[in-house]
Amino acid sequence: MPSGLINLTIGKAAGRVPGLRRLPVLKLLAAAEVALLARDHMLRLTPPERRRLISLVRIGRGGRSRLTGAERDDLEHLLTKLEARMLMGHAVDRLSPVPLPRRIVYGPKNRR
Repeated sequence: MPSGLINLTIGKAAGRVPGLRRLPVLKLLAAAEVALLARDHMLRLTPPERRRLISLVRIGRGGRSRLTGAERDDLEHLLTKLEARMLMGHAVDRLSPVPLPRRIVYGPKNRR
């Protein structure tokens, strides 16, 4: 159990960061879990692949039509290696109060 001095110090530090005292601790923990999941999936890519993924996302800015065919293929390859669907499934599973079906987290059986 933390001592009173630790609680006082954390309280004073939180008072200096705007809005931090109003943010529930559970939301902070959930955001940290999702950040760790994203980090684990990003580490599956090599540093040059990470840079390429970031540059493709910046070029695309949310639209497939902004990328050339080769860039789309490259982005699809990187997202496959990143296992984006599994990342999203695990993130939703961590945040959901009820367990999600395996097909939502891992995809249909024929695609596993």
